[in-house]
Amino acid sequence: MGQRFFIIGVLALVIGFQLRAVDSFVLTPQASAAIEKNVRRSQLRTNPYDSVMMAGVSGIPTTRKTVRPPRWLGWAMLSVGAVLVLHGSTVRRL
Repeated sequence: MGQRFFIIGVLALVIGFQLRAVDSFVLTPQASAAIEKNVRRSQLRTNPYDSVMMAGVSGIPTTRKTVRPPRWLGWAMLSVGAVLVLHGSTVRRL
């Protein structure tokens, strides 16, 4: 059981480091089209450097979207990951 906590904690740490290192993520046209169906347009911003229209999955022109996660999310993932790694490494092995 402790090994599961440890592995989940390591994954949370890696995601936390990634969120702290990167300011934004630019999605592919296919991912932008899929996300656009499920998320309000106001939550995603169009990347100004990719203003050229591209064909999406279904041939409908879409633009590439940029996702900017909040700054606190990286710290939160690092904190949760650290706690889970410590808990997973101290749990008794049965």
